[in-house]
Amino acid sequence: MRNSRKIDIALLDKVIENTVEAVERSKSQIFEIAEMARKEEEALYQKLQQVEAEVRHVIREVDRLEVQYRISRQRLAEVSRYFNTYTEEDIRKAYESANEKQLNLFVAREREANLRNQRNELQQRLKNIAKTIERADSLAAQVGVVLDFLTGDLNQLGAELEKAQHRQMIGLKIIQAQEEERKRVAREIHDGPAQMMAHVVMLSEIAERLLQKDVEQARRELHDLKETVRSSLSEVRKIIFDLRPMVLDDLGLLPTLRKYLENFKQRYRVMYELIVLGKEKRLAPPMEVALFRLIQEALSNVGKHAKASEVVVRLEFQPRGVTVSIRDDGVGFEYPPEEQSENQFGLIGMRERVEMLEGKMEIRTSLGAGTHVKFNIPMDGGKHHAG
Repeated sequence: MRNSRKIDIALLDKVIENTVEAVERSKSQIFEIAEMARKEEEALYQKLQQVEAEVRHVIREVDRLEVQYRISRQRLAEVSRYFNTYTEEDIRKAYESANEKQLNLFVAREREANLRNQRNELQQRLKNIAKTIERADSLAAQVGVVLDFLTGDLNQLGAELEKAQHRQMIGLKIIQAQEEERKRVAREIHDGPAQMMAHVVMLSEIAERLLQKDVEQARRELHDLKETVRSSLSEVRKIIFDLRPMVLDDLGLLPTLRKYLENFKQRYRVMYELIVLGKEKRLAPPMEVALFRLIQEALSNVGKHAKASEVVVRLEFQPRGVTVSIRDDGVGFEYPPEEQSENQFGLIGMRERVEMLEGKMEIRTSLGAGTHVKFNIPMDGGKHHAG
């Protein structure tokens, strides 16, 4: 039995090794597709900017030619009506001028129509390429989950086969949560600072060209450039705080929570009250991170969905655990719901994390009566240290 078990494990290791190589190749190919799509997206965006500028220019040209054509038509009508007063040469010139202006106007209108079609086509291509990038990122995240799982520590697989199903389920949930967080951060960077940096490059190029022609306009462009950089810096700081607030490591859960609640009030215009019961103390860093993320998710649901004017956050430090309560005066919802919505997925994720921490979570809500989320996380009293 032991020999056959070793053979099975060796075969399984070989299968996993081959699978990992195939998945890694697939992941590299997906990344290449995504990068090529992003480069194409940038080229299309630059082309769209150029075409839009040409459209604006040709619209002004059409307006100017329409005025000229109306004037030439009025002149032709005048010489035709009083042909006895004008010479044959005057009539001929008026007719030729009207024809010329009409032809120029026709050509300009055709160019405007072609440019508009080209602009619409570029906009549609940009939408399609954005969908391609989104699908590629989603697929890369899924492949990453599989790859991380396959490249995990499988040395003790034989001795732990009986418990593998439970461990795999928990491990996959953790990895999936990590990949979703990475995907969210990547999307925020791509949609925020990355786009702003591309805009900065474009503004700097414009300012560089204007310095030789129009210093005042160049100064205005540089002002816009400075504001864009400031906005980008603010966005980067927000992403860094969401990813891992530095104050959480330095000062602990409560100072970080107070700072987050202030930002929450400014962002969502929701007043808050923070109540702390029991003796404040520093907890083990992983536990502080877990509690902060749970509270952050609950408050995010309040800000996005509850339409609340006030939220009360209550923390109670107990000898062998922490109880957290988040109560809002918002619109509430049906619970349990008949069908899942976006805020329900957030609550489901919270419940799963609480259960992984061997805690309990309770939700009380109804339409028009606000929402009360409460969870208790047990912990070994010796694992924390005094603050």
